[in-house]
Amino acid sequence: MTQNTSTAVMQRRVEPHHSLDDYPTPPWATRALCEWLFAEGLAERADEVREPAANRGHMVRPLREYFKQVEASDVHDYGAGYPVRAYLEMLPPPMVDWTITNPPFRLGEDFALRAIETSCKGCALIVRSAFTEGMGRHRYLFGPYRPRAILQFTERVVMVKGRLDAKITSATAYSWIVWTPGWTDRTQYDWIAPCRKRLERATDYTMEVG
Repeated sequence: MTQNTSTAVMQRRVEPHHSLDDYPTPPWATRALCEWLFAEGLAERADEVREPAANRGHMVRPLREYFKQVEASDVHDYGAGYPVRAYLEMLPPPMVDWTITNPPFRLGEDFALRAIETSCKGCALIVRSAFTEGMGRHRYLFGPYRPRAILQFTERVVMVKGRLDAKITSATAYSWIVWTPGWTDRTQYDWIAPCRKRLERATDYTMEVG
């Protein structure tokens, strides 16, 4: 594999204000979260899951491997056939059991707050690991709403603008942050052990959208 040093995969990734932030999540990274949720007894097959930044469906498909009901939408039509909805601009949507998503880079805090507000069992966002930094974010998000867990990937999760790519590497570290209602105990910080080889499917990179 070759090292990709573009701003799409480096720690200093910055998106323009009006960018669609089109960085699909590799399906194996979503499966890693689902395995953790089920192992911890936090999720069940029958749970209803919302993915409000569904893009082309690269997170929706693995979610449907674990959950019977997955509601998908996005602010833009990427051709996958999902409803076009602005998650933050509409009235709070109906409650679901879980919200699981890769939020737009510049709207991560807002997505987290909306997901916490509208999820009965909990929510999980995959974010750059540096997302946990910042006094403002601590004041408005992590202080009032303590995460149940921060799950740091030990392998790099490669997110490339506009596509999935199994062949390049990345300098950006990603984590899942998980919230459950009313959690006030210490946040569990744990590592997602190497699992890409086990959870990755060749078809992840050849599936049609939808």
